Amino acid sequence: MGSPLPPPLSRELERGVRRRAVVVSALSAAVATGSGATKPSERLPVIGPAPAFALTSASNEKVSLAQLRSKVLAVTFVFTTCTSTCPILTAKLAEISRRLGPDFGPRINFVAITVDPLNDTPSKLRDYASAHGADMPGWHFLTGTPVEVSDVLHRYGVYAKKGERGEVDHLFLTSLIDKAGRLRVQYLGTRFDAREMQGDLQMLLAE
Repeated sequence: MGSPLPPPLSRELERGVRRRAVVVSALSAAVATGSGATKPSERLPVIGPAPAFALTSASNEKVSLAQLRSKVLAVTFVFTTCTSTCPILTAKLAEISRRLGPDFGPRINFVAITVDPLNDTPSKLRDYASAHGADMPGWHFLTGTPVEVSDVLHRYGVYAKKGERGEVDHLFLTSLIDKAGRLRVQYLGTRFDAREMQGDLQMLLAE
């Protein structure tokens, strides 16, 4: 199992406050506060190589990070039986994908990895994607064995624990990856600014 990511450049909007933490090194970080979208002249720093994955899609095909090289990616984590936060996050990302217009699909892709692989079969992921308006080309809903998924979660720094009633308590973290396969920023939670994420995706596309 690989090492988890260092503290990322994060964009957080929880309790009405957005905070950004920029990684300077493994030992120090510079933190800035503010609001509003990223300035056009502001380049997102490179955190490091994005953790690799090779998982099974809703159409029963293997999808890997290497296959998606040359595309800008947003990688997030959900589970299909979630009735609260996952649908909110998925709907928000689906709206962003529509706003991206013709760039979404050919040049920008979204990847949603389940945190509940024992339950989330490819067919269940397919139904979930359809129910939440995220079944267009450019979306990849992925599952795998518990060991495979646990390894990906660990290396992306995502906590997940399944409860006795089947619910999964997990960290909502959405990572943006550039065309060279490098991790550039992570959004924490669901109340981030959708237009800011859209701007970050377009900035990475223009690089």
